[in-house]
Amino acid sequence: MHERWQGLFGGYLNTSFVELLRQHSPELAAPPTLREPTLAPTEARGVPGVPVGTTILALRYADGVIVAGDRQATEGFQVAHRRIEKVYKADEHSAIAIAGAAGPSIEMARLFQTELEHYEKVEGDGLSLEGKANKLSQMIRMNLPAAMQGLVVVPIFAGFDVRRVEGRIFKYDITGGRYEEADYYATGSGGKDARTTLKKLYRPGSSRAEAIRMAAEALVDAAEEDVGTGGPDFVNVIFPTVKVITQAGYEEVPEAEVRGQFEAVLAGRRQAS
Repeated sequence: MHERWQGLFGGYLNTSFVELLRQHSPELAAPPTLREPTLAPTEARGVPGVPVGTTILALRYADGVIVAGDRQATEGFQVAHRRIEKVYKADEHSAIAIAGAAGPSIEMARLFQTELEHYEKVEGDGLSLEGKANKLSQMIRMNLPAAMQGLVVVPIFAGFDVRRVEGRIFKYDITGGRYEEADYYATGSGGKDARTTLKKLYRPGSSRAEAIRMAAEALVDAAEEDVGTGGPDFVNVIFPTVKVITQAGYEEVPEAEVRGQFEAVLAGRRQAS
């Protein structure tokens, strides 16, 4: 089996890992319509038994981009998971944050990582940030039949463009439509509340600490207004995920630093009340 796959990778002309599976092992890459349960068209939140990821956001700052998300997943009006990961490393200079039906979203994030690795192995060079954004758009479009059944995947893709030497943010709709945001974006059930906060607080050219503080303010506001979004949990020591992407690469912000920013946000609000 190992020799068979080694031969396929060596002589394969298509840069898509999914297409490789479909041609040579279709049972490993069945179409979404064959794998997903038949459900009435509805929002992902209303599909019984399907955990839903809630609020994610990204914003540019002086050295690159910040990508963050809360840790809660809901199932109807219940909490399905309290420690779910919503921000994934795509490669050394980009990340994908997921919202929507948790299972398909996590599967797409991991498959996207594999697609980028496969492309680099086949071509001998990585995709540009624009090319990565386009690749994710194609994958979302492939999920459209499942999305029409309620299993919606709505990610944010962000990274540092080494050619343009700047951070960039891309948002998507369920049909795979790709749109670039200039400064910040948030989506998920608490996305509107987070965007409202970022609209008031965002300042171009902010420092890393200022950008993380803005992300913390937005996630706290989302948690206060949206029942699906989880805020910082000091009792169980659960804090939103925050990642930083700069010219130096992808970095996970230490939990102590994240906790400090949320403590500062809540302390400021106590003083103001």
